[in-house]
Amino acid sequence: MTYTLNLKYLKPSKIVLIGASTGGPGQIEKIVNALPLLQSTTIVIAQHMAVGFMQSFAKRLQENHLNSISVANDQEYLENANIYVCCGATTISKNSSGYIFSQAKSPVNAFNPDINTLFNSFVPYSKDFDILSVILTGIGQDGVEACKILGQNGSSCITESQSSAIVDGMPSRARKEVKDIKVLDIAQIVDSIKEFCY
Repeated sequence: MTYTLNLKYLKPSKIVLIGASTGGPGQIEKIVNALPLLQSTTIVIAQHMAVGFMQSFAKRLQENHLNSISVANDQEYLENANIYVCCGATTISKNSSGYIFSQAKSPVNAFNPDINTLFNSFVPYSKDFDILSVILTGIGQDGVEACKILGQNGSSCITESQSSAIVDGMPSRARKEVKDIKVLDIAQIVDSIKEFCY
């Protein structure tokens, strides 16, 4: 009898964390639509958006796409080669079975989801995965502090250039505050993520 190896249930070797706010859905679509079938990378997206729109956003991303794209649910295990859209204060933790999402409301900044909360939860596992964090267009500074900490723990960080960002709030803060962050336009970010994944 022969067995087929199911890549879905292996731990990914690479994680791409994407944070975005105003103007982000279109940028995220460009990234996701450019990806071929993922092999050893899982992508976790934190796009500021009302909770009621998250399922339809994930569904729109999934249209005609090879990769599995879904909203990360509370107590759902992170699987290899998936793309997750997050809500609320989503975090990742590790137990004997693998890496598992936990989800709560975001009381601190009232962002849905909270990018810093999500990104920071991956910091303890920066040696378990090769992590790339990406800050896209948006108002404010959500995600910047976590990118700084991820960078200090060996992860790579990218943010949008001023000319590329639809709203240059989050990218501007990231450019100023995150050491050695790469500054790229959206087309270059798409190419960098594809290169990182493979």
